[in-house]
Amino acid sequence: MAAWQQKLSAYLALTRLNRPIGIFLLLWPTYWALWVAGKGAPSLFLMGIFTLGVIVMRSAGCAINDYADRHVDGHVARTQNRPLATGALRPREAIAAFFVLLLVALVLVLQLNRMTIALSLVAVVLAATYPLGKRFHHLPQVQLGLAFGWSIPMAFAAQAGSLPPEAWLLFAANMAWTVAYDTLYAIADRPYDEQIGVKSTAILFGRYDLLAVGFLYVLTLGLLAALGIWLNLGLAYAGGLVLAALAAIWILAGARSRTLNDSVQAFKRNNVFGALVMIALVLGYAFDSGGH
Repeated sequence: MAAWQQKLSAYLALTRLNRPIGIFLLLWPTYWALWVAGKGAPSLFLMGIFTLGVIVMRSAGCAINDYADRHVDGHVARTQNRPLATGALRPREAIAAFFVLLLVALVLVLQLNRMTIALSLVAVVLAATYPLGKRFHHLPQVQLGLAFGWSIPMAFAAQAGSLPPEAWLLFAANMAWTVAYDTLYAIADRPYDEQIGVKSTAILFGRYDLLAVGFLYVLTLGLLAALGIWLNLGLAYAGGLVLAALAAIWILAGARSRTLNDSVQAFKRNNVFGALVMIALVLGYAFDSGGH
């Protein structure tokens, strides 16, 4: 492999563009928000801008996360082959990638209204500070929920020019969902995190980890059900949520062994959960919404 190909491969690994599951888990709630804010007919221009924005900001978040964890990743089985841990990239190259991606995100957000631009400043702070949380408290997954969910108020600001109650219902539902799936991810790293002193909800919940994750899925679905009642989305939406609930049971069942592979696989299956909620919203607005 040529030197430039090796460098390109390292940058793809740094930004996780070679592993798009994180992009999907960020895109689904963004699409939920645009769909609700647009009452089932969101702007295609905004769908495009937010899709690109999610990809860019997720990549930036991965770059700064790897920089923050450059002395830790080499001690964890799942992350020991990341480019900063192996020396394929230098720390300053990760920082440079982070700022270049932020510049691209700035160009994208400047296409939107002032309210969305103002909210984007919070998004940058959340993305930059999330990697530090695991060193100070056991709730870095909550910080991730804030960072991953901030696209929701931004989407409402861009599409509707306001932040109505349904924006915050969706935000709260996504917070619970993010903590659920990232706790599953953290279970895979728990033995290593305990050794090196990194904190997580998986460590905090201990042997009650899957019980806590199950509760978080129930909370997520409860908040999404409340959203449907608030917006009069009706039976088609409710049917979609039932399918999402079955997906949550499937996800939890797959994580029972708590092994690295099963925990990561359970995490990835959340793509199905996000897609089913999206389908529920599409059906709700197509068939049952009485308008709100």
